[in-house]
Amino acid sequence: MLTIKQLNKSFGNKQVLYDVNFTAQDGHILGLIGKNGSGKTTIFHSILKFVEYSGDISIDGHPFGAGDYNSVGYLPEERSLLPKFKIKQQIKFLARLKGMDDKEIDKLLADWMLRLEVKGKVDDKIKSLSKGNQQKVQMIATLIHNPQLIILDEPFSGLDPLNVEIMKREILNQKSKGATVIFSDHNMSNVEELCDDVVMIDNGKVVLNGNTYDVRNKFGLTRIYVRTSMAIEDLAKIEGVEKAELLNDGRIKLYLTSAEYGYTIFDILSQGKYIQTFDQEPPTLNEIFKQKAGEGL
Repeated sequence: MLTIKQLNKSFGNKQVLYDVNFTAQDGHILGLIGKNGSGKTTIFHSILKFVEYSGDISIDGHPFGAGDYNSVGYLPEERSLLPKFKIKQQIKFLARLKGMDDKEIDKLLADWMLRLEVKGKVDDKIKSLSKGNQQKVQMIATLIHNPQLIILDEPFSGLDPLNVEIMKREILNQKSKGATVIFSDHNMSNVEELCDDVVMIDNGKVVLNGNTYDVRNKFGLTRIYVRTSMAIEDLAKIEGVEKAELLNDGRIKLYLTSAEYGYTIFDILSQGKYIQTFDQEPPTLNEIFKQKAGEGL
């Protein structure tokens, strides 16, 4: 478990983090979200002691120290592979820093190449790989030593949908093994899908913190997704409907002024008969993100 208390950080006279507090649980995935420049990477660098800060950061109840690095896997936003190295050279170079020996690395590397579906051989040079496969190699380097705390800075950046799914599968696998996983992403759909908990940073301050489902529900069940023969213009005129929007999949999304209107809208649309789709939900995390980020502008 990772605990951060009263984390503050300044670069010269510019303060970039203000009293940041949150906890990342074992066997949970925490999404750290925020605009570019909000402080997410600085939080990661503070956890890893790449920068000096004020506050307390602890892992499993003790201050994070040099002895904890072997139990941490870190995927930086700026990929750091050496293009002239072969895959096995690159992995060995980084895994040795985590205390692994060559025999153990060789035994595990072949399995990792299969698990992440890397297109290439361990003797291929990094520069010969596609960007997606290079990213998978970096992920292998992050995870091969079986870390307990995993920090992933934009792990899906630049990946096609198939490779995103491969990476998601492995992140969920690490969660199932009891690891503490923290990752940042600008795609809120990924955060909603994967994360048990979410922390939003805006201008260096925590503005949202909690269980992902609970955070969304705090904003009320003010969205309805419906399939109906009623014209969208007529739906928009129903009392309590602020806006009606036709989605690409044929559903209509209704934005409500209050969740309480859901009951009467259901009665109006169903007329006591079967209705194919009527789903009342809170705003998406993407909508909440835009709202909270906009408040800080």
